[in-house]
Amino acid sequence: MSRIQARNNVRIAGDGSATMVFAHGFGCDQTMWRFLAPAYTDRFRTIAFDLVGSGNSDLSAYDRDKYSTLHGYADDLLEILDEFATGPVVFVGHSVSTMIGLLATIKAPERFVAQVMVGPSPCYINDGDYVGGFSREDIDELLETMDANYLGWSSSLAPAIMGVPDRPELREELTRSFCSNDPTIAKHFARVTFLSDHRADVARSPVPALILQCSDDLVAPRAVGDFLHRHLPVSTLHIIENVGHCPHMSAPTASSRAIDAFLAQTLR
Repeated sequence: MSRIQARNNVRIAGDGSATMVFAHGFGCDQTMWRFLAPAYTDRFRTIAFDLVGSGNSDLSAYDRDKYSTLHGYADDLLEILDEFATGPVVFVGHSVSTMIGLLATIKAPERFVAQVMVGPSPCYINDGDYVGGFSREDIDELLETMDANYLGWSSSLAPAIMGVPDRPELREELTRSFCSNDPTIAKHFARVTFLSDHRADVARSPVPALILQCSDDLVAPRAVGDFLHRHLPVSTLHIIENVGHCPHMSAPTASSRAIDAFLAQTLR
């Protein structure tokens, strides 16, 4: 096993001439893609991995300086593609990983033919006319609560993020995922995630993008999708009727249909 494969717990399936790579959100790991990724193994080489500090990644590789911004994760993504991807790449990211993918498409646009943004947000904090969904005071309080009682914070926030009140098993799964992360790393990653602002980077990505949003999302409100749709040079906005921030888990069929329609137009 190579250093990069061990570092990011890289898993490969499928055998297509193009590659689809899946990157998870905060508090999650690659298993969250199990409802969606198998639908693409007959057409793509698929790559799933854990961000360093999450899941079964190599925790000893977590460098606070490197991962003090999302650029460190974008560099990891490009290393993974260099070693494991074949042909053109479709990047599928959830939540914070949508911005990791965006940064990677800016650094190496020639590597990508499309990006799928599931529940994206370039900035979570309201700023003037920009609606990110949270005030700075909201975020500060969230981070302070996390510092004081990480497990309690995870147990209360994870179900709200998942949404879908009629799917308690998914709410419990996300809670377990949050709680299983190393608290010290999770607290640092939370600050990087919730305090980052990549609005100025959005217009720099030339790679066609699908913005996939839920109709009722606590983390990424509709206004965020509208902002991205306005500022991404080439984009499609699709709203899934669903409550929560994880449609790849709670509405995988609707998600795959939207992705398929986007790819049919983009990869012609």
